[in-house]
Amino acid sequence: MGGLTVWREVRRALPAESLVYLGDGKYCPYGSRPQAEVERLADAAVARLVGLGCKLVVVACNTATAAAIDFLRRKYADLPIVGMEPAVKPACLTTRSRVVGVLATERSLEGELFRRTAARYGHDIEVVAAAGRGFVELVEENREQSPEAVACVGEAIRGMLARGADRIVLGCTHYPFLLDALRRAAEGHAVEFVDPSPAVARRVVELLDRYGLRAAADRTPVYRFETFADEAYRLRLERKAASCL
Repeated sequence: MGGLTVWREVRRALPAESLVYLGDGKYCPYGSRPQAEVERLADAAVARLVGLGCKLVVVACNTATAAAIDFLRRKYADLPIVGMEPAVKPACLTTRSRVVGVLATERSLEGELFRRTAARYGHDIEVVAAAGRGFVELVEENREQSPEAVACVGEAIRGMLARGADRIVLGCTHYPFLLDALRRAAEGHAVEFVDPSPAVARRVVELLDRYGLRAAADRTPVYRFETFADEAYRLRLERKAASCL
């Protein structure tokens, strides 16, 4: 369900575009799965979207991006594919305390994309990373407003706040659903949470315009929800999408 935070921003940026959303409720979470398995799952997802006629695909998952984006771009060379960029760059460029926190899955933190970005923009900045253990499950189970959620995220960011982080990057698309809990857990600290989803939506707009693929402004969009799980999960995706607008 995490990719719905990206779906929301794409919908806002492109109100005339029809969107097909594929939420892999059958195999989620991806965060601790081996890279080869994540690559296989991402391939199956893109193949399904291509089969449904999609003209551009957003890999709205940081773990899948880290594990599979290069493979996907080679295999589907004629298809514009947008991945999730770790928002380490804007966090490092705007921090005043010179300490940046990064919340992400284990697989994302181990990925070359994160290491490369952190090395490039964080050379004179302390980057404190932590895996958001249990975060995805809280969102999938609609418990992001629970006291348990505040305790869980508070444990994850405690070390970052103690080191003086004033920017914390949300490195998984599920995590923006936990913003209220994160802000409650960080109460009393001057910290900003950085969500990369708006930047991803801007990239989608840029590519649609570059390739002449944008829908006409007067087109009535259709929103479709797909999953590798069952119909009950698909309906949950629809309800979650409606609630996050």
